[in-house]
Amino acid sequence: MDLFDIANQKNNTNLKPLAERVRPETLEEYIGQQHLLAKDKMLYRAIVTDNISSAIFYGPPGVGKTTLARIIASQTKANFIELSAVTAGTSDIKKIVQEAETNLKLYSRKTILFLDEVHRFSKAQQDSLLPSVEKGVIILIGATTENPYFEVNNALLSRSMIFELKALTDSDVIKALKNAIKNPKGFGNLSIDIEEEVFNYFAVHSNGDIRKALNALDMAVKTSKKINNKIIITVEDAKECIQRKMSLYDKNGDNHYDTISAFIKSMRGSDPDAAVFYLAKMLDAGEDPVFIARRIVIFASEDIGNADPMALVVATSAMTACHMIGMPECRINLSQAAIYAACAPKSNASYNAIDSALEEVRKHRDSGIPPHLMDAHYKGASSLGHGTGYLYPHAFGGFIEQQYLPDSHKNNIYYKPTQNGMEARIKDRLNKLWKDKQR
Repeated sequence: MDLFDIANQKNNTNLKPLAERVRPETLEEYIGQQHLLAKDKMLYRAIVTDNISSAIFYGPPGVGKTTLARIIASQTKANFIELSAVTAGTSDIKKIVQEAETNLKLYSRKTILFLDEVHRFSKAQQDSLLPSVEKGVIILIGATTENPYFEVNNALLSRSMIFELKALTDSDVIKALKNAIKNPKGFGNLSIDIEEEVFNYFAVHSNGDIRKALNALDMAVKTSKKINNKIIITVEDAKECIQRKMSLYDKNGDNHYDTISAFIKSMRGSDPDAAVFYLAKMLDAGEDPVFIARRIVIFASEDIGNADPMALVVATSAMTACHMIGMPECRINLSQAAIYAACAPKSNASYNAIDSALEEVRKHRDSGIPPHLMDAHYKGASSLGHGTGYLYPHAFGGFIEQQYLPDSHKNNIYYKPTQNGMEARIKDRLNKLWKDKQR
């Protein structure tokens, strides 16, 4: 290596992003994920004893999936290959498999394949890995930001352990930032005066993504003013370097479903504060307001029903408003509808009624519509007995007891009103009208 090589190596190191320069190289340096990497945990023991098996690391961006894989690479005696599913193809996999088979046969050396963004591989590409993983030729470590149960083939999943890495805490992010300030590979050779609140600001606004926080710190160090060769970083500088809080919400990803699930469950649990919080999270991430409105309309019948029939009116009106006026104004309509739904009395009796009736219809043959309910508005209907004996309720003050269900189902009860809200009155009225069918 000559002087030019040394200079180039130094320049290339300096050109690397801060997050790459200060990336932890050992488990002792690794920050967070103690639910997986505390010394008494199985994953920790598997790494330090070099007994890692095929695994999927699943979690949001910037929580240390790739870093953990590289630490495994430094710990293992196996041949370690790193590949990105974004750029790799089936031909790359075949070549790696062939080399792995050779290493195993000739040198009894295993091969660990780290496949970043494994969810980007098609089903066919994932299938091409299966035989070698199954035979133990390759130990696969996949990393993904998407729920592997949705995005990874079941056959691969069944042969892999799933480890969920979670967004880091603010204190974890602050620790990483302070380490970067002291680390010689980071800014340890610079004189930096940084307000404590800057660390807190970066941590809060990165939402547990260390890479995002380090990138913001990198920008702050490079652009903040110098006084007497000392870099001064204030909260105002920090705000310019990380202008908008990152939202852990992907309209096409796993968190999309988790957030809408939390939104619905908050309304079901009668917590308007939580409901409006998840509503705000979705809107801030750019979710389609009509999609949210549709969910509230469904909820109004599925979880409120006749306990408060106005809920469906409010929900459908909010959906109409979303179509008519759009964002940002329709956020107010959605807020009103979500809060109304959360505060309304709850009943899933209508939901249960239709599902119960559908199950009956699909599983059991009925004895046919009672003749007195059949259409009698055509010539010859009476000769068939259609309509004969039908009692017109309005002729009896609005109600007269008679059979409506087929003989085979005449004693069945599908709608079972609750004692909540308006439904309590409905239940009381039905029990008074139908004395032999108490609900």
